Amino acid sequence: MARLNDHFLKLSAGYLFPEIGRRVGAFIEANPGAAERIIKLGIGDVTEPLPAACREAMKSAVDDLGEKASFRGYGPEQGYGFLREKIAEHDFQSRGCDVSADEIFVSDGSKCDCANILDVLGSGNRVAVTDPVYPVYVDTNVMAGNTGPAAHGGGYEGITYLPLTKENGFEAEIPTQRLDVVYLCFPNNPTGAVASRKHLAAWVAYAKEHDALLLFDAAYEAFVQDDALPRSIYEIPGADTCAIEFRSFSKNAGFTGTRCAFTVCPRGVMATDADGRKHALHGLWNRRQSTKFNGVSYVVQRAAEAVYSPEGREQCRGLVAFYMENARILREKLSAAGIAVHGGVHAPYLWLETPGDASSWDYFDRLLHGAHVVGTPGAGFGRAGEGYFRLSAFNSRENVEEAIRRIETMTAA
Repeated sequence: MARLNDHFLKLSAGYLFPEIGRRVGAFIEANPGAAERIIKLGIGDVTEPLPAACREAMKSAVDDLGEKASFRGYGPEQGYGFLREKIAEHDFQSRGCDVSADEIFVSDGSKCDCANILDVLGSGNRVAVTDPVYPVYVDTNVMAGNTGPAAHGGGYEGITYLPLTKENGFEAEIPTQRLDVVYLCFPNNPTGAVASRKHLAAWVAYAKEHDALLLFDAAYEAFVQDDALPRSIYEIPGADTCAIEFRSFSKNAGFTGTRCAFTVCPRGVMATDADGRKHALHGLWNRRQSTKFNGVSYVVQRAAEAVYSPEGREQCRGLVAFYMENARILREKLSAAGIAVHGGVHAPYLWLETPGDASSWDYFDRLLHGAHVVGTPGAGFGRAGEGYFRLSAFNSRENVEEAIRRIETMTAA
């Protein structure tokens, strides 16, 4: 009989978002008439159409595949040069970052990349995550055997948790102990907090002092409203020797179903083997992608390239502005209803303090049953998330306004 990966058995519960789906499904089954009334402000899935520039680029790319002279088969596993060069120019070099096209690896999602990076990292690393945290960082380390069993009260043995709290402004304190791998996400999912340049500089200084690797998830950088705030870890001097950055087209260009993202792995980022010899991760990541990945489709990469056209950039700014207006409406109306709200200024997520003494899952049930609104319980993001609740600004304006009306009514009752 085949032997399974025992580490999967350590996972303490179902992945957060399928568990939410299961609970909503059970509610609908018990209340069939409520199905059409449910408004989902839980997962960060976009609702508005793809930008016109991207759609036109896809149509043109399909036509390319219909002609012998322009037909494309297997593309480069790292991504086509036409897209990598645009990314390097517009996302990094325009902000003073020394990132070259050959340090960019196009993929089908930053969620995948955050997990797949573990393929090139060995066992025994001292791993740290912020708490609350995007569950993928933790669960993939559990699957890879980098943790102990689930700990009493939540979390896993073998992982260092760095609390993000109201008291520290949702910026984790720089640790004093030596760590090997640290996951950071700014603008933060789930709290909506943004990191200052000073805070990121402190993390880079820590990483350089302790030879640590920073895994920096910048999936929401397009939502930063203040251009003085950093959009990339590489805006901090020295980060190109200690940080790998993950980016996505999912939220800024509506590619959640189209699937396109990229990882930046600078040539100067190193890790050691069992004998203490240093090796560049760039070549190892390239080998991993070349072995396990056949690249993103030509049609999708042409659509992503169009994001950087003048029309595409304007249309993507319009998408971001639309969702941030949703966030403003939610933030102001919830605050006026007496609910304490964090985030929603530089990110499409709002981090609510659950009213009264309600647990986050109790508040989930209360919203689902009382307002037919679905959000995300803070406890699903870690121990420090208990007592909080995440709402997403990704939905139509009509649904956002209706959801807030129902929440106001329920809160006043």
